[in-house]
Amino acid sequence: MAKKRDHQRPAPTPGRRQNQIKPSSRRDERTEAHSPSGSIKLVAFFIVSSVIAVAVYWLRQSSPSQYNGSYVYQRGLVTTDTNYQDILTENTKVSENTSIRHYTYSVLGYITPWNSLGYEMAKRFNSKFTHLSPVWYDLKSQQSSLVLEGRHNADKGWISELKKTGEALILPRVVLEASPEELLRKKKLKNKAIDLIVTECKEMGYDGIVLESWSRWAAYGILHDPVMRNLALQFIKQLGDALHSISSEKVSGQKLQLVYVIGPPSSQNLQAHDFGPKDLETLSEVVDGFSLMTYDFSNPHKPGPNAPLEWIQIILQILLGASANRAQNIAPKIFLGINFYGNDFSLSKGGGAIIGRDYLALLEKHRPALQWDKNSGEHVFVYTADKDIKHAVFYPSLKSISLRLEEARSWGCGISIWEIGQGLDYFFDLL
Repeated sequence: MAKKRDHQRPAPTPGRRQNQIKPSSRRDERTEAHSPSGSIKLVAFFIVSSVIAVAVYWLRQSSPSQYNGSYVYQRGLVTTDTNYQDILTENTKVSENTSIRHYTYSVLGYITPWNSLGYEMAKRFNSKFTHLSPVWYDLKSQQSSLVLEGRHNADKGWISELKKTGEALILPRVVLEASPEELLRKKKLKNKAIDLIVTECKEMGYDGIVLESWSRWAAYGILHDPVMRNLALQFIKQLGDALHSISSEKVSGQKLQLVYVIGPPSSQNLQAHDFGPKDLETLSEVVDGFSLMTYDFSNPHKPGPNAPLEWIQIILQILLGASANRAQNIAPKIFLGINFYGNDFSLSKGGGAIIGRDYLALLEKHRPALQWDKNSGEHVFVYTADKDIKHAVFYPSLKSISLRLEEARSWGCGISIWEIGQGLDYFFDLL
């Protein structure tokens, strides 16, 4: 996926007041106030108004119905007005019952072998996920053949624990590193690649795979060639059909699944290398989910928010919005990407990715004032490091994540999280 990951609806405005008091009504009220009965009515009016105001306040503060029982909502932590003290105090606290799912569409969580915390979070919050994808495999060229590397990463004991305590499907990620010119053109190599993947799933008891290849093919420059582009799509179809011909060991009657990783279109005017709405429709019958990488919007050369909400909305509109049928039928297969990592950008010398523990350390050291960037729907703070170098830190907050969940929910989409060992514990209370 995105390079740094290999080390990764705006808030509803208050409803307009209805039934505003007209000028004539105000004159009547002033007249009544001068009489005893008018005074009594006026006092009663203020009492009732106060009661209504209190009720409205508490309704606005209460959590949405899908979050009943959520610790972070009960504590009023899902807010634009957060501060470093609350984050440091509350980030390890979650609802007592971690088996309750608040997000009812698909939830895919990535786990990386170089971050052991992800394995622990997968076990602790197993019930929150429908799919878990450990980042274990690479399919590479080996002289005139192919090899699937990564079984040494596989943790059978961890998989066994997950299967005992939850229902999440285990779909390890496979990255296609093999030369596409050879792989896609030669039937023998294509069949070999598919056989290696299917055999690994059967021998290891996986429920399918997450395949990442489009970004690699784009880097090789083959997607500008219509013939190669069609061969690429045909390969994914063939792999999907092969996986769907095998029954899952975990769920009776269910076939092995294929989730395919896609990047966001580079612009509204689609380029040859972009994975667009027509590609979605082409593959929708053979792909069970599309892991959409809606993050890494900014980088050290262009510091800024991780995934502006308006940008996410545009991406979903490009992929799903032109066709009501597409939105209805394909949206549940879109797993909107949500980052659990952030960035600490030096405003003069670059910067890079940070994860939860780095973020907490920065909060403890600098005790910053967090600002809500309403344009991106993200929290940010600025601090000054050695030699008076200014830094801007963008890291997910409960509010920023909740807005992205609501955006995905409004489309009927699932979500995919990169990656679950990089976040804070209480993020999982939103899932």
